[in-house]
Amino acid sequence: MPSHYLWLPLLCFGLALVVTRLAITYAIKRQLLDLPGSRRSHTISTPRGGGVGIVAAVLLACLMVALLYPAATVAVSVFAAGLLMVAGIGWWDDHRSLPALPRLVVHLLAATMLGALVWTGSGSLLKALFCTLLAVSLINIWNFMDGINGLAACQAVLVAVGAAVLLPFPYALAGLVVAAACLGFLPFNFPNARVFMGDVGSGALGYVMAGLLALGLGVTEVATPLWLMLPAVFLVDAGFTLLMRMLKGERWMQPHTQHLYQRLVKRERSHLFVTGCYSLFTLCGITLAALFSRLSLGWGWAGGVTWGAVTAAAWFFLRRRYFIKDEN
Repeated sequence: MPSHYLWLPLLCFGLALVVTRLAITYAIKRQLLDLPGSRRSHTISTPRGGGVGIVAAVLLACLMVALLYPAATVAVSVFAAGLLMVAGIGWWDDHRSLPALPRLVVHLLAATMLGALVWTGSGSLLKALFCTLLAVSLINIWNFMDGINGLAACQAVLVAVGAAVLLPFPYALAGLVVAAACLGFLPFNFPNARVFMGDVGSGALGYVMAGLLALGLGVTEVATPLWLMLPAVFLVDAGFTLLMRMLKGERWMQPHTQHLYQRLVKRERSHLFVTGCYSLFTLCGITLAALFSRLSLGWGWAGGVTWGAVTAAAWFFLRRRYFIKDEN
């Protein structure tokens, strides 16, 4: 990638850094604080809503891309509108808790818009439906998994970098921009959290992750499972935890501490340790995805499915080892 294109990621990094710092001041002034509790993994009151810095940086990138590549204006505008919808409903929820239904309706609408972009770009209805479902899932998964210092942001950085590796130029720039935006937020959230993303950040970041994967599915011939290798650890931890709760007849939409990362923290593993382990696992997945992407499509499918099975097996092993009989 030509080095002169790196000014955009650097600009997004700087904007995310500044807006996140301003968001901390705003949250403290408005008393937007996450308080410790039995269903949380932190022990001190912490401002929330810092993820607005990531949203602002990604929206700036959308504006710049529309100006630099007029042919992409419609697609970028639709994506930005979906991002604003998800971030907006999250911002509202951060200020005044909303019922699940209106949030889900907004998520579905934004996901459908993303799916429509995929349909228009690829001509594949199947890919469009898949990306719509993926977007709804990742919006909520990033919200579920944003429970300890640095975890959601670090995973987003790695997924974005992985997307940049798999995408051809100039599309790879999208991954670098997202990674830079998350890195601008990360110093305020890891290793010690001075601010949390809040729903404005976590839901929006899940939508952005879905956008990167949808872009990859739309403009490359890389096997679908290889793209899913990038967020595999989040897909497995959130997906199987949700499935287990549903099978046990629990109120699966109620806040809880049953995700594997939460159980590890309950066993006195530090946030730094858990986030580091998840990051290392994802880094292995990205490396393998990059290697398999150079092989035939059949090998790509085999490699992606195998990694998914390995991730699931690791989750079940660790969950059994660290299972704690506690309150939901």
